[in-house]
Amino acid sequence: MSVDFLAFFIRVIANTFIWIVIASSLLSFFLSPYHPIREALDRIVAPFLNPIRNLMPNMGGLDFSPVILILAVEVLTRILLSILTY
Repeated sequence: MSVDFLAFFIRVIANTFIWIVIASSLLSFFLSPYHPIREALDRIVAPFLNPIRNLMPNMGGLDFSPVILILAVEVLTRILLSILTY
């Protein structure tokens, strides 16, 4: 397995996960929590968002945990790619 393929695979997985987080956040405005698509996305994203939500203070109904998760995924991806290409 070449390093380029591994780097490409990491980028694809990270970008897919980021889009899933974005979709889950946007669909939460429009779909019922019991809608099958929303339930599926929440099952993927909730284990990562819940620890962030527990650490963050109450922001008056605003949920910034998806933004923090996306930033964390980006930082982790960049660190992994810099280690691989070094």
